[in-house]
Amino acid sequence: MEPEMAFTAIHPEAGCLDASQPDLGGGLSWSDIYRVRPRPGLTCPECGWGVHAKHTPRPRRMRVFAHDAGRPLECAMAEESWEHHMLKLEMAGAIRAVGWHAELEVAAQDGSWRADVMATSPDGERRVAWEAQLSSITVKDIQARTTRYRAYGVDVCWVSPHPRAPVWMGEVPSIRVRPPLDVHPGCWTVDDGLAGFNAAAGRWEFRVELLPRFVGWVLRGAVVTTRALPGYRRVSRIVEGEYQVDVRGLWWTSRKSAHAQVEYERLRPQREAAAQAREAERRKRATEAARRREERAAEYRRLRAQAAARGRRDHEAQAECERVARQEALQQKRRAEEEERRIREEAELARRAVLERNAGEIAASWWARLSPAQVEEVFGAVCEEAEEDGVLSNPGARAGVPAFAYGVPVHGGGLYGIVRPCPQLAVLSPQLVFQRIFVRHGDEAQELIDVGIPPWRIRDLGLPDP
Repeated sequence: MEPEMAFTAIHPEAGCLDASQPDLGGGLSWSDIYRVRPRPGLTCPECGWGVHAKHTPRPRRMRVFAHDAGRPLECAMAEESWEHHMLKLEMAGAIRAVGWHAELEVAAQDGSWRADVMATSPDGERRVAWEAQLSSITVKDIQARTTRYRAYGVDVCWVSPHPRAPVWMGEVPSIRVRPPLDVHPGCWTVDDGLAGFNAAAGRWEFRVELLPRFVGWVLRGAVVTTRALPGYRRVSRIVEGEYQVDVRGLWWTSRKSAHAQVEYERLRPQREAAAQAREAERRKRATEAARRREERAAEYRRLRAQAAARGRRDHEAQAECERVARQEALQQKRRAEEEERRIREEAELARRAVLERNAGEIAASWWARLSPAQVEEVFGAVCEEAEEDGVLSNPGARAGVPAFAYGVPVHGGGLYGIVRPCPQLAVLSPQLVFQRIFVRHGDEAQELIDVGIPPWRIRDLGLPDP
């Protein structure tokens, strides 16, 4: 359907007209307003712009009201999709099929709500609003809209045609529907929101039903809304070959199912007691069986121990010789390892001594990688990090400290972090592994990781290469 079309219009004398009704809801015939001259002054009930009677293209050939040229850009009714319109017509037809009055686009006098389809009982005592909710809405907002309906004594059922259930499904009286399928031409199907309580399994189960039948059930009171009790809100089913688990707090269901849930919960202590008794009996039998198995195993172990003792006596002499040989080989291996370790330690001490002698030059070369402007850029980025953490940073003189591999400590109510410690001198500063470290970019971070600094201690400032 084109976006300028709707099913309702305001007639200057007959009031609100509904194209889905034979008498248009105002005691008129279609010929009274369709292609007549002079044109009746029909207007849109939403935006007040002029509209005219029209037929949709074949094969549907439906009666609608189309906006005249130049309508306002924003009109909620004109922007409704074809799917939205068809769903409203389906609901209106189902309402009328059970003898209730159905009216499209009914608004409260104070404008606090506007129902897509309002169902009114023959005696006028009960009203049920049917809302096709296609746009996204929060749970809080849809609950507030439901409350406004109830303040007027109007029940409401929210209807979603989306393939996936919206977040508010099961939070307010609601269902999800599928468009017509080949198996039921022209009929929408309720796919979610309707359930029955399986008393044998102790859980809610989805029920799939044709929308017209469901609407009739609601209006006749055959189904009502009921809260899923705690512990019964998770419900599963197979959807397109995949196992799916949903959480629903509110269902449309029969009073029998609502009572079955309450009764199942009432009998839960008895079921649990029976289950405990069965478990106690099972454990008793299992304990007795385990005792018999242990007796057989003990006898088997005794016989095996006797055989093993005989075997051990035959091998004791050989085992002693092998033990002595292994002990000697182990001692030789330890002596070789100790010598190798001593050589490594001496080499490491020598290497550290060289690093300590040249530490100043190495650190100067490390910091010389950056220009003064880049150094300022680094400390500026560190100060921004500190401010985001709620710390008032003080980089001080920005001089490298030998204890931190010539990185610059930054203080703010304590030591906040170390800026650019020299990777080559990190071996002389074992306390670095316990500090937060700031580096200019990923290459500097990798150099520190390569010398044993834990990656989670390093904060990459993400600044460009020098």
